[in-house]
Amino acid sequence: MTPQEQFALERKERISQYQNDSAFQDLSRQWLQESMDRKYVYNFDWMGRPIIQYPQDMVAVQELIWKVRPDLVIETGIAHGGSLILSASMLALLDMSDAIAAGTTIDPRKSLRKVIGIDIDIRPHNRAAIEAHPMASRIQMFQGSSIDPQVVEQVRNAAEGYQKVMVFLDSMHSHAHVLGELQAYAPMVSQGSYCVVFDTYVEDMPEKFFSDRPWDVGDNPKTAVHEWLKDNSGFSIDRDIDTRLMVTVTPDGFLRRDR
Repeated sequence: MTPQEQFALERKERISQYQNDSAFQDLSRQWLQESMDRKYVYNFDWMGRPIIQYPQDMVAVQELIWKVRPDLVIETGIAHGGSLILSASMLALLDMSDAIAAGTTIDPRKSLRKVIGIDIDIRPHNRAAIEAHPMASRIQMFQGSSIDPQVVEQVRNAAEGYQKVMVFLDSMHSHAHVLGELQAYAPMVSQGSYCVVFDTYVEDMPEKFFSDRPWDVGDNPKTAVHEWLKDNSGFSIDRDIDTRLMVTVTPDGFLRRDR
């Protein structure tokens, strides 16, 4: 066994123990609740743009992008643009990696891999900051509801020709809206890639935890995921990611397309 294989085996064995560690699971859930109550999730940037994600989930996203090596990432929910920038920067690294492996060079001004972002309200100051960012050439934005049939058709047209597609759903977190997003965008995900549904953790929080939001226990992204999966057996929940992260806003939300 090589040192690399030994390291991987030790990691796998260590993570598998978390599945039966109820104390660690309870502590992780408690920390998520307490940190969310203190708006901890708003504390971070990616390449200068605010990104409303936990560091653990940012790490998981970059790992998935590097593993799958998509040429297109579709994201619902833009906010300040940090998540778009994260995806775009990872796609730039993939292009660089491919060029190095092939012994060629790439023109950084030319967009090869691309990110599509959709939001019902792209605020002017956020749009201006995203369009001025060094990653802007890789980003295409659409304004409108992510489940509006016209918007979905625009995104579908923009996605034509891309072979490896990954999807991140992180806009309105009600059951009906996320279910509509899954129906619209999950079919665009390529085999072996992922549709990641964020904020499924709402189902695991106390009722009325989000008193100023239209989602709650029983009406949230996780309930939408479970309903949608009943009729979409080509996808499965990658719970290994949940177990490895422990603190994540996306439990049961990492959906892998198996066929």
